[in-house]
Amino acid sequence: MTQPIGIPRALPTGASATGGMRFYLTTHKRHWLRLTDLPLFLKSEHFERAVKWDEARGPYAVDSGGFMELKDKGTWTRPARTYVNDLRRIWEHVGPYDWAAPQDWMCEDAIINGGWFGRQYFVGTHLSVEEHQRRTVNNFLELRSLAPDLRIAPVVQGDSIPAYEHCLDLYDKAGVDLRAEPVVGLGSVCRLQSSRQGAAIVTAMAAHGLRLHGFGFKTLGLQRVGHLLASADSAAWSSHARRRPPLPGHTHKNCANCIDYALLWRQRVIDAIPTHHQMLLTDRSAA
Repeated sequence: MTQPIGIPRALPTGASATGGMRFYLTTHKRHWLRLTDLPLFLKSEHFERAVKWDEARGPYAVDSGGFMELKDKGTWTRPARTYVNDLRRIWEHVGPYDWAAPQDWMCEDAIINGGWFGRQYFVGTHLSVEEHQRRTVNNFLELRSLAPDLRIAPVVQGDSIPAYEHCLDLYDKAGVDLRAEPVVGLGSVCRLQSSRQGAAIVTAMAAHGLRLHGFGFKTLGLQRVGHLLASADSAAWSSHARRRPPLPGHTHKNCANCIDYALLWRQRVIDAIPTHHQMLLTDRSAA
């Protein structure tokens, strides 16, 4: 029987202005929920075929899997009601999650226009940024209408600061006060988060008083703007491990699916944050 890994208590949720940022490890390994009480980020699809359920020891959040859905199919194929049923099933079997992402529409060039980007092929939605934003807001409204009791977070999308501002206006016109939301996802910044453009977008959105979640953040991005985020998630540990030999005593080819490596990587990322930001990533819960 696998024994839980002894580690410090998880981080408090909340905006950095109130003293902490929650840093989620992204993984497709559902059983990690019983092995660690550090924050985890899992896709809802990883629970679809679950027969045995692991109760979460610590905090976790649920991703809708939108990037792969739009990358491979160019549209959402799972109805909103089906997604809500999936989220409710996860909540009941695993325990309350911090929040779940909506079925949002990313605004990255690859998602919209399609084609080959590196080794990945995108079918493309061939819609406008404005249409992606409209669909993102409408989906959030539909999900909240279907399940007002579930913690479904709004996400703002765009490809420039003016575009993100436009998305904020769409929520405002729909009667959604993003400043009152416990967390607001910041979409389509994963590939920009370590750049000046990405930092400018995060800074502009944080200036609105939003408690932002940064999707897919890496070390450089956290160094630049981690202090402006309420939370962030990252799967970068896996690709990092794939390029290196396994940890001493580990018999697998590499540690790309290894919780020991993931936890060590997480600590290295925290240690690399500048001192005045690092205090926001402390592993001890607030009193």
